[in-house]
Amino acid sequence: MIATSMALIQHVCSAPLARAARPRFLAAVISSRNLSIRSSSSPPPPARASQADSHVLLGMSEQELQQVALDFGQQSFRGKQLHHLIYKRKVKEIQDFSQLPQAFRNDLEEAGWKVGRSPIHNTVTALDGTIKLLIKLEDNRLIETVGIPVEDSKGSVRLTACVSSQVGCPLRCSFCATGKGGFSRNLKRHEIVEQVLAIEELFKHRVTNVVFMGMGEPMLNLKSVLEAHQCLNKDVQIGQRMITISTVGVPNTIRKLASHKLQSTLAVSLHAPNQKLREAIVPSAKSYPLDAIMKDCKDYFLETNRRVSFEYALLAGVNDKTEHAVELAELLHQWGRTYHVNLIPFNPIEGSDYQRPHKKAVMAFAAALESRKITVSTRQTRGLDASAACGQLRNKFQKSPLLLDSEDLQSQPDIAVAC
Repeated sequence: MIATSMALIQHVCSAPLARAARPRFLAAVISSRNLSIRSSSSPPPPARASQADSHVLLGMSEQELQQVALDFGQQSFRGKQLHHLIYKRKVKEIQDFSQLPQAFRNDLEEAGWKVGRSPIHNTVTALDGTIKLLIKLEDNRLIETVGIPVEDSKGSVRLTACVSSQVGCPLRCSFCATGKGGFSRNLKRHEIVEQVLAIEELFKHRVTNVVFMGMGEPMLNLKSVLEAHQCLNKDVQIGQRMITISTVGVPNTIRKLASHKLQSTLAVSLHAPNQKLREAIVPSAKSYPLDAIMKDCKDYFLETNRRVSFEYALLAGVNDKTEHAVELAELLHQWGRTYHVNLIPFNPIEGSDYQRPHKKAVMAFAAALESRKITVSTRQTRGLDASAACGQLRNKFQKSPLLLDSEDLQSQPDIAVAC
């Protein structure tokens, strides 16, 4: 999504930001050790792994980790220790679980268990303190995640993690660098969660906000996104209201998300006030008419009592005129009065015909919405000197577009493969 969609256009997918945290806030990445010792004790029967991420500890709840310990003949408190080591101390290798008996560590490795943390392949730090990471997954695929620090006037720091949900994106929005790089597969639960832990480790600071606005369309990987959401909320302890799930719109998924009654924010990448213009900008819009997506957003509010936020990427001369703002206001009033619009001035990417709008055009667009009683904010552009657009950094290291993995091709709905 989603990255694909909305914030896609900016590597900085975060809520309106205050002023950037100072460079002193940054910290170096700590490399993990990799030790391997084998004892002579015979291993017990293989432990049951989570069906979502078989034999991966990261992403499991404390109760699930306690069951792992019991399955290996250990007492349940060992599961609590596992939980602490994974989520608090952020230990990356089983052999570094020094609080656990050596035999237990050996047995876990013998049975094929692993923590589920991946190495950082590359980092780019912007002058404003934003850091973009490339994480190298087990299959050598690269994904992007972004840490966005903001320090208020009292010195309190808000750290937002912008996470990816897919390796690439199949929706190919016309302004998006991620879509140009192709699509490979969905991310697993632990591959989403580890992005947040990597940000915390890099900044040496707790992540306060998470936005699913990195590479990929979250709604095309909703099962793993919901599993990761639960882990981030319960285990990493990030409040639901501090989490935003973004989507460019996939039929039936907003209703499905509403049924879970999360207290998180739904952000919909609209980018146009009418169906014709939206189809030109977002190819997948052909499969999900504007009226249908607006009805689902209205129903989402009625089901969850949570205001929907609309992302609107301003493209110079395309969708940034005052008349577009007037039409957008009319559309929103037609479907209710509980919406918020987040304007995103386009962040230029290589090979794109789109241009960033002038500041006056952005201000005029916002004023036109405000005068019509629409709540609006303009996203502060972050990380312009750090391959800011979503997917740009990955594309620098991955010279050839990704090819779709066959099993993920079968799992994607028609909207994903038709674009």
